Amino acid sequence: MSSYKLRLDVFEGPLDLLLYLIKKNDIDIQDIPILEITEQYMQYIEMMRLLDLDVVGDFLVMAATLLQIKSKMLLPPDPSEVEEEEIDPREELARRLLEYKKFKQIAEDLQTREARRRDFFSRSVEPDTADQLILESREVYFEANLFDLINALSNALKKVPEEVIHEIVKDNFTVEQKIHDVLHLLLDQPSIALSQLFVKARSKVEAIVTFLAVLELIRLKEIKAIQKYLFGEIEVSRNTENMIPPAI
Repeated sequence: MSSYKLRLDVFEGPLDLLLYLIKKNDIDIQDIPILEITEQYMQYIEMMRLLDLDVVGDFLVMAATLLQIKSKMLLPPDPSEVEEEEIDPREELARRLLEYKKFKQIAEDLQTREARRRDFFSRSVEPDTADQLILESREVYFEANLFDLINALSNALKKVPEEVIHEIVKDNFTVEQKIHDVLHLLLDQPSIALSQLFVKARSKVEAIVTFLAVLELIRLKEIKAIQKYLFGEIEVSRNTENMIPPAI
């Protein structure tokens, strides 16, 4: 596997991961099971380290905060201290998450309004094409985020067979080549399940390189990663808004 440092300037941060885990586990922000969340959070960090993503440092700061809260909750109260009203060590974290969640909701609302305004100036199309666009617009989907993708890779790596010891396989996989392979697949079909891309991998190294290629294509806005429902199967498809129309 060639050395490839991917810049994730379009993806989420530590608070996004916490909100993702809270939503995925259907947890009340005001009553976070800190032991469970910390364990899951660290698993995602380990995957980021494995992928050598350039955002790991930011996530480690939050990991330290979670571990500090965890230690406070595990320590028994000091009987020598004057009894005071007990302060929940999770309180500050919950406040930050609620504020950040509100900020994200405002940003998403503004993006929705902007998209609606663009619809007023949509270009005219042929009748048959217009009918197709109407049908497609009725389909609801969710954009998969970084943590959905990491979760999919983690599940895939558990299924990829360990390399056979007596078989010597030279790793010739590069992100650039996998980018070409993914785009070539999407020439023949409109979309493909991310799990199918991983199934084609003959080793864990190849699966990881494929994953990095998908991340890079998303960053370049060449493809989209979507789900029919939250936390569901991820499909990748060409980003038609970024495709050059064929010459007439």
